[in-house]
Amino acid sequence: MVQNWEPGTQYQYGDAVLFEGHKYKIIQPHRSQSDWIPSVAPALWGRVPDDHNAQQQCQPSQQQYQPPQHQPYPSSPQSNTEQKPFINQTPPSGTQEHKNWWDENKKKVEIGGGLLAGAAAIGAGIYAKKKYEKNKEQAVSQDLARSQWLADAQLRTDEFHRNGPRGPVTWVLTNGKNIPRGAIMISNDPHSMYACRAFTDGTIQVGKASLAFQKGGVIGYKFDEIHVDQYEILLGDMRALRWVSAHGKLQLTDPRARPVEGGNERDGTPLYIARALYKGGVHPGKASPKLDGAFIPLDGKEKAVNEYEVLCYIS
Repeated sequence: MVQNWEPGTQYQYGDAVLFEGHKYKIIQPHRSQSDWIPSVAPALWGRVPDDHNAQQQCQPSQQQYQPPQHQPYPSSPQSNTEQKPFINQTPPSGTQEHKNWWDENKKKVEIGGGLLAGAAAIGAGIYAKKKYEKNKEQAVSQDLARSQWLADAQLRTDEFHRNGPRGPVTWVLTNGKNIPRGAIMISNDPHSMYACRAFTDGTIQVGKASLAFQKGGVIGYKFDEIHVDQYEILLGDMRALRWVSAHGKLQLTDPRARPVEGGNERDGTPLYIARALYKGGVHPGKASPKLDGAFIPLDGKEKAVNEYEVLCYIS
């Protein structure tokens, strides 16, 4: 007696099941799942024709499934030509021979096509599922990292408001166009701009803040300009700081110059506070030992400027 198909069951070669009133025979041994029902998994199950169901009972067999073999089409008695596989030679349509050939081989063609289509569909589904799970994991990881950055930023800010600054500079969490008192002005050309930093894609990127910006803060990342409304802004005393000239990859020759660290790349490379002259204006940005110059966010993109200045502590 053929049993009904059930999820969570291990099926082997020779097994047959009933599903939605139709009979299916195993093609690929597997453990059944609720989303791999026989009617949508042709790579796992082959449907037995309904008329065949009424005439035969499926007997279990230990013989492994073999894909359909190409059968030669017999030549006519008058022909002495070499026989060719049916896949490459068929009788003229409309003849009795053509009808007999199609009746004999229809199931093989349909099953073969179903196997290929089913395998492709399952393969595509598995790939899409893995990609979705990977993207979901990455999104969760990004959310956790961003939450950690916000928590750390809030602790620094609370500590500053309780006890005041503990050094020449302090990063304070803010939002929108709220520029705290004591923010270090990086440039006032064409308008007042300050150094800021914000989390994105597992990194903390350095940028600029201003009352003139849409959301208050702007950072640059992967050659794009990103507007942010939650960011940290740099507060400090310029009497303990100075601007030092640099070019290309950041490598200061003055051993007394120690750059002010602002953020970091995904691999841990530090990013420092920089400013550069570009098209008649001075713009805040970032510099590092790996970047070819200072990168400033401007007009929707990041601009690379070879000659720039980096903010340093005075030794």
